[in-house]
Amino acid sequence: MDADTRHDTTPTKNTRARGVLLALLFVITALNYLDRSNLSVAMPHIKEEFGLSATEQGLLLSSFSWAYVIAQLPAGWAVDRFGVRVSYALSILAWSLVTAATSLARGFASLLGLRMALGIAESPAYPANNKLVTTMIPSSQRARATATYLAGQYLGLTIALPFLSWLVAVAGWRSVFLVTGLMGAVAVWLWNRFGPRPAPAGESTTEASPEEERSVEAQPVDRKDVGYLLRKKRLWGLYVSQFCSNGSMWFFLTWFPSYLTEQKHLDFLKAGFVGTFPYIAALCGVILSGFLSDHLLKRGMSRTWARKLPIMVGFALCGVIVTANYTDSVPLVITIMSVAFFAQGLAAIGWTLASEIAPVRMMGLAGGVFNFFTNLGGAVVPVVIGVILDATGSFNGALAFVSLLSILGLLSYALLIDRVERLDPDAEAASTGPAGPGGGTE
Repeated sequence: MDADTRHDTTPTKNTRARGVLLALLFVITALNYLDRSNLSVAMPHIKEEFGLSATEQGLLLSSFSWAYVIAQLPAGWAVDRFGVRVSYALSILAWSLVTAATSLARGFASLLGLRMALGIAESPAYPANNKLVTTMIPSSQRARATATYLAGQYLGLTIALPFLSWLVAVAGWRSVFLVTGLMGAVAVWLWNRFGPRPAPAGESTTEASPEEERSVEAQPVDRKDVGYLLRKKRLWGLYVSQFCSNGSMWFFLTWFPSYLTEQKHLDFLKAGFVGTFPYIAALCGVILSGFLSDHLLKRGMSRTWARKLPIMVGFALCGVIVTANYTDSVPLVITIMSVAFFAQGLAAIGWTLASEIAPVRMMGLAGGVFNFFTNLGGAVVPVVIGVILDATGSFNGALAFVSLLSILGLLSYALLIDRVERLDPDAEAASTGPAGPGGGTE
């Protein structure tokens, strides 16, 4: 019996513990994205104070992701090596302190350094989320669980635009970073109070089984494992598609407020209000995608198509964003953006496939590699858009670029991900001889 099947037979007494876990991940992920998105809300005011060009703004908006990308492999290793509980607590504390310190920035250089520090501090979050969902949630419920914590990122965005826009208007842009940073103190307390903790042998300190509780602690990993994770075509399908999906999201996370105020000439507070509709649509999209995927699996569809179909529909639909170039109607633009971001939400549950394809033994490391490519999209896209803006003076090329990303994401799912089933390097090594845990190709 494989690991996924065993999880499906876990006693129902663990349901409450899993519910508490998902509630925690939802809240922490929402805060995580508040801290990522606060710069985009404050950027129109920061641009004026420091006299920044569009390319400089793009560098600032992407600097988080560059540092985040570089830190992913060591972060994934740390989650496996030191365990989720300690790694996550230190990460939340560090990113909250850096966010609060951003209120003291005095120019481009200090902002750049602080945003890069934020990226490093937040790097363990999603590898930890993925490991927790994989080890504590039954396979038949994993898409819904993934959608639940991912919904936190869209809720964070939904809250960010109106609340932080209001905060900037009444207290200045520095207040945004101070307030969101202070929220981290609450998150650290919640994690330490309610987060999963190791159980003594034969005992359970929560309603999860001792085996599940200990599975989120330290696990051995080998340096050859990185090579294994970079040789699998199936995983490359996930890497490419996540680059595209996250790149599309980072348009909304970084440039969208400026798009509304500069291209569509909305005043700051109105942009903060109407701009929430696409984020609400994305929240609905990710929740629908998770529930639909698990429903299709329950109704007898193969795991491969139950997991792939909602995401592929999302990629196909996200391309409509380019049609906003052909209208000046603000209500129509908001509708188009809402449809596109709803579709991006549908495509956002790629972590479900990562949790069902990546080897369990190296789940933290695999999450780090997966998140490296995911956030490479967030690192590249804001800079590309900034360069397009400086070259053309318009967002039209930027929306065409985002639309092309959705096509590439769709093709990666169609052509590279042949099936959704667990990779097992140790079994492959045993069957192929002396190649070792990094051996074997597809």
